[in-house]
Amino acid sequence: MNITVLFPTATEASLFSHPGVTTIVSGVGLTATAYATLKAIQQHRPDVLILAGVAGVYPHASLQIGDVVLVESEVEGDLGFFTPEGFTHLAHLPLDMAFERRHTLHCPRLPEGFARTKSVSLNAALAPFVDSREVEIENMEGAAFFHVCLEEGQRFVEIRAISNVVKPGHDDWDLEGSVRALTDGLYRLIAALRQEEAGAA
Repeated sequence: MNITVLFPTATEASLFSHPGVTTIVSGVGLTATAYATLKAIQQHRPDVLILAGVAGVYPHASLQIGDVVLVESEVEGDLGFFTPEGFTHLAHLPLDMAFERRHTLHCPRLPEGFARTKSVSLNAALAPFVDSREVEIENMEGAAFFHVCLEEGQRFVEIRAISNVVKPGHDDWDLEGSVRALTDGLYRLIAALRQEEAGAA
């Protein structure tokens, strides 16, 4: 099985090494991720493309720092307009324009045996105007990754380890521990994907 893993930063990739798995440091944010995702698909033709990184957890979620999850859905949360009533997502604005109203993106195929979550992606981390009621975590890359993979017909999985609480002024990050947890979870994910392939053969 041809697997390629994208890490937003070299820090998140620092503990991972796996024979036969291509690793790429894709860069932080939606724009860098869109470019790196498309380039990885075109250059490496993976059977599965994985985005692996840390993420923040919203205070209302049941997840804890150090938990590892697969992301089942993503929303590009800061795509929209500020109106007199506040921030409104682009998909919900009554604009008289012809364009794709893209809101929640779903991963169509995830391996079993892992906790799952719903995520929002933002270039502006910790943004107070974002509607986080229907999600549990936030990151800065996932929605772009989902969008490109879905458009290209590429099988994909996003895995995240919780590093911090999404709350301005809350600086109690466990980056070292979350990177260790991410690495362990990524090894388990790759083993599950390969076992899945072997079972289908």
